Amino acid sequence: MVVRNALIAASRSGAMKTAATSTPLTKSVARRFVAGESAVDAVQAGADLAASGLHCTIEYLGPEVIDEESAEGAVKEYLKLLEALQAADLLDRSELSVKPSDMGLELDGGSSIALANTCTLAGAAAEFDTLLTLDMEAYSTVEPTFELFDAVHADFPQTGIVVQSYLKRTEDDCRRLADSGARVRLVKGAFDEPEEVAFEAAQDIDLSYVRSLKALMNGDGIPLIATHDPRLIEIAAALAVRTGRERSSYEFQMLFGVRPDEQKRLAASGEKVRVYVPYGPQWYPYLVRRMAEKPANLALFARALAGRG
Repeated sequence: MVVRNALIAASRSGAMKTAATSTPLTKSVARRFVAGESAVDAVQAGADLAASGLHCTIEYLGPEVIDEESAEGAVKEYLKLLEALQAADLLDRSELSVKPSDMGLELDGGSSIALANTCTLAGAAAEFDTLLTLDMEAYSTVEPTFELFDAVHADFPQTGIVVQSYLKRTEDDCRRLADSGARVRLVKGAFDEPEEVAFEAAQDIDLSYVRSLKALMNGDGIPLIATHDPRLIEIAAALAVRTGRERSSYEFQMLFGVRPDEQKRLAASGEKVRVYVPYGPQWYPYLVRRMAEKPANLALFARALAGRG
């Protein structure tokens, strides 16, 4: 927990970001977990995954959204990405992952701004016959994100949402979402939140994950099982059998660059596997959060920063 909290703090450090993004070796490590900085890089990563029988969900790691213009810039980037995916004939293998903050949720009047921008993207995704999933961010934005999701989902039911098992509210959220027939990506979560709202012990987070997954598996929606934990993968597969789910009614999701052999193994066994592919210039906070989720990856990152990677 100490290492995890230190990494979360590092993700917010301007000095650490400057050191990392100016080091070529660190960038080479980042390319293991981030497709690159352009939509072209993301599409190429998607094509490589498709060749291995995998699907992808792509997220743009762009500049911080500080006004309506920068939120509109994020929308334009996603629209460009959709066109690039169509040109590469990858729409049937791809979907979009979008942060509500990138849609303008945290701006003054952010609820209406984010709703307009997200509906624009959800409508475009529907026209391109693909999907969109809303990410979940820090706890302060959880309720506004659910409000945004509910509004978008009403008009675009193919829209999905992310929930985080380290939050104490998530099991109840999953029960509600299961009744709505929604696509729900269940992750563990990697934000630093007070114990009043979040579990701290790894065992408690895992137990919450299983309880939340049971609620989703017993519902009418599509569980998106986002984990690299072999034990949780085994439990999820057993729950799918126990609840009589067809393999088309759920999917496993993993991060780009993490356990690629397991991704291919699951796909070869007949499971649907989708890989989260991030791209864009603001890769540093994303990378450090991945270290926080699995500190064993820290050694690789640290060697690069020290010039030994």
